[in-house]
Amino acid sequence: MNALKKQEQEEREFLFTRDDFVRIKSLIYRHAGISLSDAKTDMVYSRIGRRLRALDMLSFKQYLDTLENRNQPEEWQAFTNALTTNLTSFFREEHHFPILAEHLSKLAARKPAKPIRIWCSAASTGEEPYSIAMTACEAFNSLKPPVEIIATDIDTNVLATAAAGVYPLDRVKKMDDGRVRKFFERGTGKHDGLVRVKKAVRELIHFHQLNLLDTQWPFHDGFDVIFCRNVMIYFDKPTQGKIIEKFVTLMHEDSLLLAGHSENFLYVSDHLQLLGKTVYKLKTSGAARSSLFTHRKPS
Repeated sequence: MNALKKQEQEEREFLFTRDDFVRIKSLIYRHAGISLSDAKTDMVYSRIGRRLRALDMLSFKQYLDTLENRNQPEEWQAFTNALTTNLTSFFREEHHFPILAEHLSKLAARKPAKPIRIWCSAASTGEEPYSIAMTACEAFNSLKPPVEIIATDIDTNVLATAAAGVYPLDRVKKMDDGRVRKFFERGTGKHDGLVRVKKAVRELIHFHQLNLLDTQWPFHDGFDVIFCRNVMIYFDKPTQGKIIEKFVTLMHEDSLLLAGHSENFLYVSDHLQLLGKTVYKLKTSGAARSSLFTHRKPS
């Protein structure tokens, strides 16, 4: 161990070896598909170190031994939550939302009797699915648009925040004032400085925990729009390919799949074509439903 590494270890509260880091990398990859680079060493130490403190443990080895050797689903979830990055904002990558609004209008004209199904596959703390819901309300000029929005995430902590729909006022400061008045309620008294998404908008979204690596996704039907933005960057190429192929089985001929600005799905799938601005559709019509998937709604 060189002098710099030795000093670093001495300054840390817990012994954290290269073997510990490699072990954590392997566990989170197997459990959630997340591929951690060596640049994330300090982040891993900081976040998993909080679990050691919470559990009154003395070393990373003790924590990891316990995690692997005991059947504790709650701690596996806490481990996953700790290593999940949740960077989001309302109307992030805003060029997608006019595209969404136009697509919703076309779908409603084409099949007016059916609700339009939208899946936000990395909901984080809720800003993205609420942006989708607000766009739908504006597209149909109604707080009860004909849409069904499913929002999922692997992290149960952020899903709880999302379902509550309560945010600091500064999270909406870049939003148009008219939009804020239409879709949010301002807190008063002890809730001063907070806003809450209006009940009618919250009711458009069903939040559920889901690991994209799960063998089965609990969806009974396909989706007209799938948002999968800024999540594939955490997976390696083989994992990306497997997830994209499962998305393909849930897409109709006219479905849209929206990616993050730095993501390119053409490198991992032969079934998609790029429409522009990280928006994809199926190359050919009628993607077959896979027998991997169950035929029930999330419960």
